[in-house]
Amino acid sequence: MISSAKNWIKKIIYITGAIILMSIGVNMFLGPHNIAAGGLTGLAIILEQWIGISRSTIILVGNGALLVVTFFFLGKEIFLNTVIGASLLPFFIGIIPQYTLVNDTMLSMVVGSVLFGVAITILYSNKASSGGTAIPPLIFKKYFNLNTSVGLFLSDAVVVFLSLIIFSVDAFFFAITSIFITSVTMSYLETGINKKKIVYIISDLHDAIVKEILHNIGRGVTIVPVIGAYHENERRMLMVTLDKKNYQKLLTIVNENDPKAFMILTQFRMFHGEGFTYESGSV
Repeated sequence: MISSAKNWIKKIIYITGAIILMSIGVNMFLGPHNIAAGGLTGLAIILEQWIGISRSTIILVGNGALLVVTFFFLGKEIFLNTVIGASLLPFFIGIIPQYTLVNDTMLSMVVGSVLFGVAITILYSNKASSGGTAIPPLIFKKYFNLNTSVGLFLSDAVVVFLSLIIFSVDAFFFAITSIFITSVTMSYLETGINKKKIVYIISDLHDAIVKEILHNIGRGVTIVPVIGAYHENERRMLMVTLDKKNYQKLLTIVNENDPKAFMILTQFRMFHGEGFTYESGSV
């Protein structure tokens, strides 16, 4: 019970922090330069300029409608998490000053887009959102297994084209660039930070190498029987999955035991399994 309460408090802190980052990005970096980079916030920037209704009011009304969609398509947990974000966003958009922090439009667009991407990634990692067009990507992810960064890019297309009509061609291209930067930021945060390496090792001294890997690095080793095509002699290949900090340790182990060992290194981003996405004995 206490653990559950702590998790909820931690989640609310993360969601609140993400919403504050998003609001700063909109009010101090994107909004002042009329960069409507998709989403309900982008639509709010356009409508505020066009019909004079405050962006916080537009976001509040829009989120109310989209919460209904969230409840039916994404379930109770995400609905409750979205209620938090959808309520906090218009609040912080309303209290954070609409101030031009950076005069250079390009620089302001880049900073605002990165802040936006970081904020959305934090929300998604907590199964939450700020409402608005952050909802469709979650639906695309659940029902079509579409990456959230791609889903967000697609769902923002209509808003970007509206910026062409209401603002200018420059604002239109800034908005497109902003969405691209946000998408790249999200993609990197979702997968890039967790890059891992797979190392294949062929050595006649594989037993000694295996023992040192298990003892000094603490990673598992898969032994794969292989046959050399030239001499047709059977040998053993070691396959080790590890992170960057342990790769240098592995190189030292292999070089000390067999400097003539044949090694192949490959890098990957997506992984799942014991020791990586969950700890040993946790399931």
